[in-house]
Amino acid sequence: MPAARESLLDAACTALARRPWSAVRMVDVAAAAGVSRQTLYNEFGSKEGLARALVRREADGYLAGVERALADGPGDFREQLAATAEWTASAARENALVRAMLTGCWSERLPSPALAAVSSSSAVPAQRRADGPLPTPGDFVALVRDRAVAVLTVSDTLPDATELARSCELAVRLALSCVAAPPAEGGVAELVRTALPRRLTA
Repeated sequence: MPAARESLLDAACTALARRPWSAVRMVDVAAAAGVSRQTLYNEFGSKEGLARALVRREADGYLAGVERALADGPGDFREQLAATAEWTASAARENALVRAMLTGCWSERLPSPALAAVSSSSAVPAQRRADGPLPTPGDFVALVRDRAVAVLTVSDTLPDATELARSCELAVRLALSCVAAPPAEGGVAELVRTALPRRLTA
């Protein structure tokens, strides 16, 4: 029941924007999504399961945005990494869950980040992927760096792999520093452009 699942996650996200997670009630989430409370429990098993799925969806959405930023670039590796850094900073600014995942700073308003893996024999099959452990901030750096390297290796002419990986990681870490201490508008991309070499050696 993918449509109900997405509606429930949307409703949970809306509820979280209005009140702390501890005050979000399952019955209200179900009502806002237009489904029964039993459907909600069938999909997620518990409020903790709903939280895991919600956080996982936001993580996937952030990483999908990274893919778009890399793909939409003009073919210049600095511009593609600048676009990725801008996306990272804006996603963290606009989404408290993304910000918490990227920084590791979880406020009391958010679902608990203690989303450790549970038994693979979960009674809720759709929940199994969400039950896995979430990436740490360091994991996100590695994920984004590796995705950028994979895209840019194809688009650039035989760049030095070590230098490319270093440039990609630098761009991600600069973006994360801008999440903690935001620069002026447009400053994230400019910071990345300035910090990266003009070309990668072949």
